[in-house]
Amino acid sequence: MKREIFQVRTYRDGAITAVDALSGRSFARHVHDEFGVGLVTGGAQRSWSGRGPVEAIKGNLVTVNPAELHDGAPVGPARAWSMLYFSQQLVGETVHDLEEGRRSLRELHAPVVENPRLTGLFMATRQAITHAGQGEAFEERLLSLFGCLFHVGPPPAVATAHRLAQVRARIDDEPAGSHPLADLAALAGLSRYQTLRGFARLTGFTPHAYLVQRRLDSARRLIREGTTLADAAAGAGFADQSHMNRVFVARHGFTPGVYAAAHRRRRAISFKSVPA
Repeated sequence: MKREIFQVRTYRDGAITAVDALSGRSFARHVHDEFGVGLVTGGAQRSWSGRGPVEAIKGNLVTVNPAELHDGAPVGPARAWSMLYFSQQLVGETVHDLEEGRRSLRELHAPVVENPRLTGLFMATRQAITHAGQGEAFEERLLSLFGCLFHVGPPPAVATAHRLAQVRARIDDEPAGSHPLADLAALAGLSRYQTLRGFARLTGFTPHAYLVQRRLDSARRLIREGTTLADAAAGAGFADQSHMNRVFVARHGFTPGVYAAAHRRRRAISFKSVPA
């Protein structure tokens, strides 16, 4: 019997289901209640769907709409895939925000997509959903993914610089605090999508990326002052020391331990240089 793997997990009170699978099985025609978006991670698949025949290879994204009849079979001995299923309510609320209230639900038009940017957004969104310590990035990544999937254009132009300056100041004042995108948008009097896009234009960072940078700045300062790595991580607002380590390496290429050791040597040299 061929080896099969199916891992199914739910997140966000059941609004999102993540499925990772390796299988040579063919699936009969069926439907899902949710919107499905997935990445073929190995092999290839051929299927029939309500939007026409589909053949997807490794690296392609596949999509399915709620109640869309479809099947699936491997091209070759097996294929592997990673799917995210989103409830209609979650998609509706997100698209409503993206569209500034003009509409609340759309249909995914392309059953298979070859788009490196969209693939990157999918992987980033999946990481924010499934990995501990990534929850703060979830709203931003979901908006970016759905904005690309549903081909949503930029939000209407409004005078936002002074409003977004308030968002920046809030993060600067409280980098260790929790700052959900919805709260920052309410502070600015804008939609989440307007806040996300406008803040990125203003600073070059999304709000969450800017928050992470400010936490990194705080952690570096604390480490320079001789604070232990665990206390520096907590004081700067990171989920834990390993989270701080990952951010350090991603942004600087070296660990907090290396940074701390360099500053311990500096302090030791400074102490020795003080005249008796």
